[in-house]
Amino acid sequence: MSTTENRPTQISRRPKRADAARNYDKLVAAAREAFTEEDRSAALEDIARRAGVGIGTLYRNFPTRRDLIEAVYVDEVEQLSASAEEHAAEEPWEALTGWLHRFVGYVATKQALSEELFAIAESGSDVFQNCRLLLYGAGEPLLERAKEAGAVRPDVTIGEVVRMVSGIAKIPSVEPGEIERILDVALDGLRYRG
Repeated sequence: MSTTENRPTQISRRPKRADAARNYDKLVAAAREAFTEEDRSAALEDIARRAGVGIGTLYRNFPTRRDLIEAVYVDEVEQLSASAEEHAAEEPWEALTGWLHRFVGYVATKQALSEELFAIAESGSDVFQNCRLLLYGAGEPLLERAKEAGAVRPDVTIGEVVRMVSGIAKIPSVEPGEIERILDVALDGLRYRG
């Protein structure tokens, strides 16, 4: 069974009304910025202030800190998943590796929130499962196309590739470009040598 068969179509709980959607987007953007800075414990009041909205607006959209963290996570997963379409017109190998390089950047931004995200995941939240399905569903067509073109080994799955790339993205690095170089070496191992 393909991972795309059970893929959710939408994960975010973004409001439909234009003004409410704008406030939601401002809050998610402000939270993303606050959570990726050195002070990972940004107060919700500070996030509302950054977004230019009142604390009541924040709590209407995100009753808890966990809800806000989940929204930031979901927003970034949806953006990364949608970005797979941007690579669809490229040659199969370039499309796959281009998206996986973008994936590395996405994982790197999660480091600031890792403890809080893991706490959410351990609580049995469906958010992680749905996000995983969305990511696999976005990457799987790129991988399958590269396999069909004979550019990628036929025995790998999108789950294996995503886990490999996620692990590489978490390697501590001090040299600019080091993670990208390690990723390129690992991706070379995916090539079909038949």
